[in-house]
Amino acid sequence: MADTKHVGRVIKSGKRCVVVFRVLPNDPDHCLILPTESLSDADHDSVINFVNSGAAQESYELGEAMQRAILSDGSIMLARFHKSGQFVRIATSDVEMVPNAQTSVVLKDLNEAIATQRGVTVADLAMSPPQQAEVETIASSQDVKPSTMDEIIVEESVPADINQPLTDDQLAAQYRSQADAMFKEAKRLREQAEELVPTKKKTKASV
Repeated sequence: MADTKHVGRVIKSGKRCVVVFRVLPNDPDHCLILPTESLSDADHDSVINFVNSGAAQESYELGEAMQRAILSDGSIMLARFHKSGQFVRIATSDVEMVPNAQTSVVLKDLNEAIATQRGVTVADLAMSPPQQAEVETIASSQDVKPSTMDEIIVEESVPADINQPLTDDQLAAQYRSQADAMFKEAKRLREQAEELVPTKKKTKASV
């Protein structure tokens, strides 16, 4: 069975997670994870199915593909989990990648090995502009003290305003974001289709 990228667990608690960004811009010793055991059943299933998808497995960082992924409620995966505060910023030495049942490697060691192989520093593995600014914004808002990590990993993560209806402005912004993501995905798929089988131009029938 092929290895699965982006799947990990917190070493101290043993709790499963997916690694959204393996290296953070200007902070190479930390990563951003999404604890999967604290998600609702619907979100958990959506995330697991997504992680196993071709789009996720082909992406350099899971967060890249999450910008285009849609949850069961129609929201963009990256934006929703960021807004609800479900991402966790944690040291790369505290997370291990688990590509299969028999293998595990500390993320810090993996990042260092990849950097050495490429002849760069670990910091150079972080996302490049323009994505870098967005990653920095998400990571900074999810800053967590190490002493509270266990509580955050095991607790159910619920947004404070979950019972508050979205305003028209918020709904409109969400719809525009979803429409933009769908448009980009449709454009990408069409380009792939054209590469496989170019569209044949119709010729006018002679009268």
